[in-house]
Amino acid sequence: MADEEQQDNQSTEAVEDASPSEVRIAKEEEASSAVAEVNEEVANNTDSSAGDQLPSGSRERDRRGGRQQRGRGGNNRGPRGPQKEDDGIVEKVIHINRSSKVVKGGRRFGFSALVVVGNKEGKVGLGTGKAREVISCINKGTEVARRNMVDVSLNGATLPHEVYSIYDGARVLLRPASPGTGVIAGKTVRAVLESAGVRDVLSKSLGSKNPANVAKAALQALKSLRRREDVLAVRDK
Repeated sequence: MADEEQQDNQSTEAVEDASPSEVRIAKEEEASSAVAEVNEEVANNTDSSAGDQLPSGSRERDRRGGRQQRGRGGNNRGPRGPQKEDDGIVEKVIHINRSSKVVKGGRRFGFSALVVVGNKEGKVGLGTGKAREVISCINKGTEVARRNMVDVSLNGATLPHEVYSIYDGARVLLRPASPGTGVIAGKTVRAVLESAGVRDVLSKSLGSKNPANVAKAALQALKSLRRREDVLAVRDK
């Protein structure tokens, strides 16, 4: 007690000897230090209470400097809805047509999509879908094409023989090609041939340029192909 009284007397004497500006600065420093101590104590209490509420894994991430992810996003987010199985079938949209109907309130638009599907191993199908939205008509066309898939007779990566097909105003000529030639064809015929698995072929479209008729003519040409073994087997019977 005597020491404390002696220290108080010394501090009082020092204050009395100091100038008013020095006294003001000392009081400001004491106030700022007190505020800093209070803020540090509040922060420590908040961290401890938050740490008690978080799971141990989150506390470990916070200690390591990691950041906790909030909301519905994150790296652990799984896929939504049922996922389609990969069956090896390739889908290609050949052409999308837009039509409009004039009604009392204005114009009403519709879409139609021509889609070809195939497994690139001798199976190919063609389908058309119509709807008010592009995505819906593509999905409908894909379903129709999958239901109408047919087998095509190929000779490896090319055709077994030359074929000429006519469908309405479209005329398509297909010829076999040597390995390494590639698919020499236009956009519509190329989509059908590549979906069927043809990699070397020469083709020429000689008639109408309507994508639907050209695609149907190309598919009709592929369906008319016959291998030598198949023809001999039919004749023996």
